[in-house]
Amino acid sequence: MTAASATTPGPRRPAASALAQLGHAGPEADPADASPHSFPDGGTWRTEIPSVEGPEALATVFKEASRLEVPIHRISQGSGVWMLTDAEITEMVESCAERNAELCLFTGPRGTWDIGAATRTDSGGGGLRARGHDAVAGCVEDALRATALGVKCLLVADEGVLWLLHQLRERGDLPADTTFKLSALVGPVNPASFAVYEQLGADSINIPSDLTLEHLTEIRRVSRAPMDFYVEAPDDLGGFVRVYDAAELIRRGAPIYLKFGLSKSPGIYPYGAQLRDLALNSARERVRRGRLVLDMLARLGADGGMSPLGSRLPGPLRRFAVSQAQPAPQES
Repeated sequence: MTAASATTPGPRRPAASALAQLGHAGPEADPADASPHSFPDGGTWRTEIPSVEGPEALATVFKEASRLEVPIHRISQGSGVWMLTDAEITEMVESCAERNAELCLFTGPRGTWDIGAATRTDSGGGGLRARGHDAVAGCVEDALRATALGVKCLLVADEGVLWLLHQLRERGDLPADTTFKLSALVGPVNPASFAVYEQLGADSINIPSDLTLEHLTEIRRVSRAPMDFYVEAPDDLGGFVRVYDAAELIRRGAPIYLKFGLSKSPGIYPYGAQLRDLALNSARERVRRGRLVLDMLARLGADGGMSPLGSRLPGPLRRFAVSQAQPAPQES
């Protein structure tokens, strides 16, 4: 059964009828909480399989997706462009093109892998951000290399890098249809910061999976930029499992990417052959988790409004003005 094959007429709350008969009816959904926004294609939600670290894992995901009839709009990778060869990137680009799925690769070095000790402290220091000019340069180099090989979506974990990449896109140094996805590990937790990331150039923005449904509504009152949301979050993002919230996530958060993550699974970044079995097994299970979410939406009659496969652009978004002034020449 596909996500579009529900037989239950109209969206409903879980167990609404049974609980009402016992005198425990839940509150009616407030229409004012619903997002007024959608993707340019008219859809309100898309799907994403994260942590697909190379061609073999990608092939595993697509094989399992065919078996379980899970539509996939986006594939994302977490180890980074620099952890893949040109041949591997090209193979992933071609495989995704064959399946009408967008491929999103992470850009460059990040603080958690750097020599700085602050990311190992309880506070986490600067987290995933790019430390120093050289790390920023590595992120930009990754972006230039990936887009030259046909990658159209880049994952970014630093606001400065995001702004630089957006400027390069505006100048034509990156293709105009390149999209930037903000990493979950730097995701905003309030409407004001969400709006800032949109204006810095983000085309979809991961928000932490511990935000409440009301928080989603608050964000939607100030921005229509697509959200990325882990319906099941990996352990380093809290391990939250919010399958029963999926319908309400769409209603309040549209346009939204439902991300099928995996809790209780060891991390695989940066990926290498030593983690092959773990990566392939977790790739298959992420697709299965997606099937569970789609089945839940179908049972609740809330599976309508999915974007057509192949849809990827976010529509018009608000941006800070990009100056066309050239930098002053360096003194000799």
